[in-house]
Amino acid sequence: MRHTRKPVKRGPERQHVVLDYKQPEELKRYLTEYGRIRPRRQTRLSPADQRKLAREVKRARHLALLPFAGQGVS
Repeated sequence: MRHTRKPVKRGPERQHVVLDYKQPEELKRYLTEYGRIRPRRQTRLSPADQRKLAREVKRARHLALLPFAGQGVS
């Protein structure tokens, strides 16, 4: 029997998302406690916005605005 992925319940989509590397507090909402970028099914972003999020988080990390590892990593 073939297993299928459970459908993800979709809530209201975020209309206008401003993702900018100069706003690290806004970007932290999309990171786990370990500093990893949350998957799209959790962030509820469009594929284009998820790619932009990844790019902006990487920029912020290189400029030391965000840590490469989160608080839970020693």
